[in-house]
Amino acid sequence: MRITGLAAAIGAVALAAVVGTPVRADMTLKGEPKIAFVYFNNKDDGGWVQALDEARQKVEKALNTKIPFVEKVPEQASALRPAVERYIQRGYNIILGSAFGYSDTFKELAAQYPDVAFLNPAGTTNGPNLQSYYGRTYESQYLCGMTAGAMTKSGKLGFIAAKPIPQVLRNINAFALGARSVNPSATVQVIFTGDWSMPVKEAEAATSLINQGVDVLTCHVDSPKVILETAERRGIYVCGYHANGSKLAPKGYLTGAEWNWSKVYTDYAEMVKSGKTLAAGTIPHLVRGGLKEGFVKCSDYGPAVGDEAKKNADAAKAKFMDGSMVIFKGPLKDNTGKEILPAGKEYKQQDIELESMGWLVEGVIGGTKS
Repeated sequence: MRITGLAAAIGAVALAAVVGTPVRADMTLKGEPKIAFVYFNNKDDGGWVQALDEARQKVEKALNTKIPFVEKVPEQASALRPAVERYIQRGYNIILGSAFGYSDTFKELAAQYPDVAFLNPAGTTNGPNLQSYYGRTYESQYLCGMTAGAMTKSGKLGFIAAKPIPQVLRNINAFALGARSVNPSATVQVIFTGDWSMPVKEAEAATSLINQGVDVLTCHVDSPKVILETAERRGIYVCGYHANGSKLAPKGYLTGAEWNWSKVYTDYAEMVKSGKTLAAGTIPHLVRGGLKEGFVKCSDYGPAVGDEAKKNADAAKAKFMDGSMVIFKGPLKDNTGKEILPAGKEYKQQDIELESMGWLVEGVIGGTKS
């Protein structure tokens, strides 16, 4: 398979859509760009991987060709390494991952194969041919929190999460702050399952929270499917994550925080097509995108959401879109009473301090250990 034209632009995209250390400007690929995806879970998991696969399908249409993928590749090096190397041996030189836990193995592979570009959303390692990129889903989660805070009757919200890493903690905290902005007495109880795909534990966590009086659930796990279905079956509200989950909870779905990964690729393809380059510094090396940039979005409101809840959330969304919204601002305490931000100080969405978040805000019930 030969990929040309826009595919070459997408190849440059893959080297430019990054978070962390800059890409080496003279890094080149051997031969024509050939892209392959490695998925942590099923491509139709209803969550994280589905959102990535939807972007892959859009890139396929733009290139008018097929881009291969492999599903259900665990985070362990013993599984990931051979899956990636099979692609490399077939001449694929742009490998896109899909899991936080791929980071270390991708780092080793990047060192071993310097002429192959490795891209991993939510990854933690970067280098000359290894980059990660991410979106500010916590902006969407703030709006989900506002909607949940307006709709709860018990004042008890639940958040089921995989691991207490910064990406997850930002979502939990933003959801809680959004909820408490419209309902100051609301609380968010957190349960960490310990891994990204643990459907049995996710079901148990959802059941436990509902039994304790939680009447709105949300999550940060690989696939929200079990959580959404449990909430719907028990007759409570739910906010989705990664992809639109309204079909799984048609009555109780309020809204959700969704990814729009194809925006990353499209933006950079247009930059390359217009003559911008890494070497000239006209393509940015550090990328984070939120609602304003179109990297993330919110699901349409479900039928249960009231007009007042919509009005308040839409007003906050307008501030995100014009760049005036700040989620993390003082005075702000963590849930142990320690001051995080004094009055007058704030962390804007672009501030690097958010990348190392290790705390939970006041109003969140739970700790930062899984």
